Formats: sequence, C-alpha cells, structure tokens
Amino acid sequence: MSKRSTDLETFMEGVISHNPGEVEFHQAVREIAADIIPWLQDYPEYMEAQVLERMAEPDRVISFRVCWEDDNGNIRVNRGYRIQNNNAIGPYKGGIRFHPSVNQSILKFLAFEQTFKNSLTGLPMGGGKGGANFNPKGKSENEVMRFCQSFMTELYRHIGADVDVPAGDIGVGAREIGYMFGQYKRITNHFTGVLTGKGLEYGGSEMRPEATGYGAAYFLEEMLKTKGDSIEGKNVLISGSGNVATFAAEKINHRGGKVLTLSDSAGFIFDKDGINEEKLQWVMELKNVRRGRISEYAEKFSGAEYHAGKRPWGITADLAMPCATQNEILEDDAKTMLSNGIMAVSEGANMPTVIEGIHHFLSAKILFAPAKAANAGGVGMSGLEMSQNSERRSWSNEELSKMLRDLMIGIHKNCNEAGMQKDGWCNYMAGSNIAGFKKVADAMMAFGVV
Repeated sequence: MSKRSTDLETFMEGVISHNPGEVEFHQAVREIAADIIPWLQDYPEYMEAQVLERMAEPDRVISFRVCWEDDNGNIRVNRGYRIQNNNAIGPYKGGIRFHPSVNQSILKFLAFEQTFKNSLTGLPMGGGKGGANFNPKGKSENEVMRFCQSFMTELYRHIGADVDVPAGDIGVGAREIGYMFGQYKRITNHFTGVLTGKGLEYGGSEMRPEATGYGAAYFLEEMLKTKGDSIEGKNVLISGSGNVATFAAEKINHRGGKVLTLSDSAGFIFDKDGINEEKLQWVMELKNVRRGRISEYAEKFSGAEYHAGKRPWGITADLAMPCATQNEILEDDAKTMLSNGIMAVSEGANMPTVIEGIHHFLSAKILFAPAKAANAGGVGMSGLEMSQNSERRSWSNEELSKMLRDLMIGIHKNCNEAGMQKDGWCNYMAGSNIAGFKKVADAMMAFGVV
C-alpha cells in the first residue's frame, strides 16, 4: 500500500478498536480522514497535536433510560442519547432523532459530521446529536407527549443556550420540540433558546422547515453555475417525503426543474409528468397532517407509478437529491445513476451515499455535493434562530430567505476554493472536509491540550 493508504488504515485501526461494532461511525470518520490525512502532511503542527484523533473522540457520550406510560397503562422503556462531539467553535448544536434504528453508532456519526457541517456555516456552533430508539409513528398525541416529557426530564441537565442547543431531526418535528421545550421550561423555570425549531409563538424562526431542502437546492444551483448551467429544464430524482424532500422539490419547481420521484420507507412514486406545486401541496398534507404513506400518491394522481420496497435511483434523470436517510444510495445505485446520465448529486440527507458510491461519483467527475455542505442550510437557520433568541427579536421571511441564500453561496465558495483541482473539476467532498476541518482545528490548537 502507498504511504497515504498506510496512514489512513493505521488511523482507522485505532478508531475501530476504540469504537467496536460502530460501523456507521467508522464510515463517517473514514470518509473525512481519507481527505484530511493526505492534506495534513503539509501541516505537521496539526499531526503533532493529534487534532484529527481528538476530533474523532467525542467530548461526551451520554446514555440514559427513558420510561413512559402508554395509553393502556403499560410501562415502556426506551434508551436516549446525547453525543456532544466538539465545542471548539461554539455550543454543541445538532438534532434529536426519534426512530427505531437509533443507536450510539448512528448518533456518533451524525455528531461527527455535524462538527464539520456547522464549521462550514461560519456560525459559532459546535457539533452534537441526540435521540432515542422511540418510534412516534402509530403513537397517540398523549403518548408522544409523555415520551418527550420523560426524555427531556433526563436531557435537561446536559443542555443549555450556551452549552448544547438541540433541534429536530427524523421523527422530531414542531410537535415534539414543543413538548420538550415545555418540559424544559417547566423543570428549570428558564425561558431560553435551548432548542431550535420552536413554534413561532414562542421564539421560533420563519423558514426553519424549508431551510435544509432549500439549502440543498441552492448548493446544487451554485455547482451548476460553475459549468454555465442551471436547474431549469432538468429532470430531478428526490428521495424522501418529509420536510427536506418536499421543500427541496418546491425549490426545484421554483427554478424550472421537473421533480420525478418522492419516497418513504416502504417505496417510491414516479410521476413522469412531474410533481408540480399542486401535487406537492397534497404530499405535504399527506405527510404532515394525515401522516399517510407515499403509495397513496399513485392512487390519487393518474399516470403515477408506485414501486414498493424500492428506491428511485433507477429512473433516468439529470440531477439527484437523496433526502431520506443514511446509506440509501448503494454502490450499484451509483453505477446505475451514472450510466443513466446523472450529472450532479446534492445530498439533502445525512451521509445518504455509501463510500463505494461516492468513489464512483468522484471518479466520474460529476458534480457531487456531500451532506455536510449541501444540507447545512437547516443548521444554519437554527443558528440564526439562536441569534434571534439571544437578541429577543425576530427576522422576517424575506430577511431570512436572503440570509439562507447568502449562507449557502458562502459555503459553496469555501468548498469550491478548497476542492478545486488542476484540471478545473471541483472535488466538493475534499473541499468540504478540508474547509470544515481547518476552522475547528485552529480553534482546538488555540486552546492547547484540552
């Protein structure tokens, strides 16, 4: 093996031995280390201070029992977590996820990625993530409320406006944030900006639901501009049907593209005529109000197809935006997408493409925007909500729209400059990793050995 491979493998051996069985975390660290370790050869001061090794070891891993009572009077037990990965540039910041798949490995990967993502925004936010293996689907309003209150009864002692500021994620929307914020306020008697994604009535921000999806579309738009191209007239594959996916679809429609697909955990729909604004509003009501399944779309709109148990990556299109969950684009999916002519991918979900798939995209030199850059709009808007809470003020939708657009343009510029290759192609993966790493590393160096 080359010196580069040996260095990477030696580093990963240490990570794996210290974190056995945590395959998602191993994947996230490897993805970043593959770019950072060669770059570090020119910066021995970071290597001597073991900065990357320190970043890969969370500041704190908190695990706790969550007991709650269901509507039948049965006592239920789940496990809750908060991973506080790195606070070198600001308070820990990252979402809370309620989903049966939640475990320590997934949350450590998300918190590690969040550290780099938050650094790219330019806002003073560290990286964290949390959640529980609780599934809100099929639960009554009262059951969700009781679980959220029990979860916060333990979590409250570990968070604060200047310590750790959670937000929503999969399974945690405005409803769950409201229940958790209410419990935090009840326990502490403090009304502070301890959570983001709050309702507008009690300190929330305009544009928060739209921010991640819009931001991923803005980043895609900026990449295409570097090639003198645009979203207009392009066919687009989108996975997922939550806020990220639907608002990404909305912005694609605004820019003149045609959205062909949406999905959920059971399958995907393909509409050759395009998922226009009217159809998209129906999907938003389906998911946010009726909490139905995407399969109902094919029953509602003639000409649409539903493909059970499959993902949309076999459909021919120009652009792709994976907005569902981690590892949804497998190696064979990436090969298929390339053979079908995909020219750009903008990741709306966290780590949706497996490493082997990323290698194919990079080898083909298409425009590939990794999640830590492309989906940073959501946490960027959360950072702006924190600022509003601190100042006891609120900004208008128009002001926030401009701030979000400018934030994503800035992230693209930093990634583009750090990732530009001699042949004129930009490796946005390397660019985002290096740009995100350097800011956190410099702060850590300034603090000494801590």
